[in-house]
Amino acid sequence: MPASSPVTPAPGELEVVRAFVNTLDIESGTDRLRDPAAWASWAGERGLDPRATAADLRFGRDLREALRAALLANHDRAPLPPETIEALDAAANRSRLAVRFTPDGPTLRPTGTGVDAVYGRIVSAVAAALVDGTWSRLKACAADDCHWGFYDTSRSRTGQWCSMSICGNRAKQARWRNREP
Repeated sequence: MPASSPVTPAPGELEVVRAFVNTLDIESGTDRLRDPAAWASWAGERGLDPRATAADLRFGRDLREALRAALLANHDRAPLPPETIEALDAAANRSRLAVRFTPDGPTLRPTGTGVDAVYGRIVSAVAAALVDGTWSRLKACAADDCHWGFYDTSRSRTGQWCSMSICGNRAKQARWRNREP
């Protein structure tokens, strides 16, 4: 999705998940997890720990794509795919998540450092969103050449595209061109 398009942020910490999935712009081929310098720039823009090795980022790319698979599954209101569960479990272990109790209830907090703490924050946000019901609104654009993460604000929870004026319009034009005379 082009940077000029309006973006509705996901609520609270779920925005970190949306932004993380969008570290890969499929349309332009830009990957903010391609190397430690690209990661440091992206993480620094968000106030996240910029330290990461190439191996850390390989893990991150796998986590990102497992999350994208889950966001695509949200279109069908399907449960978390097995590969997403496996990736989230691995990230939770790697980040050494711990339960913390607050007056508002329990929360998960990573005790790891560096990029592992960022991965733990992502896992914690997914867990909280699954509990509070906001997870099903986080989706990936249905357009095969996009798959940009977006937060579905439609009343019916049936949004398909990151941008109706871009990807939605392209899909409608393709259907029109492919219709039988």
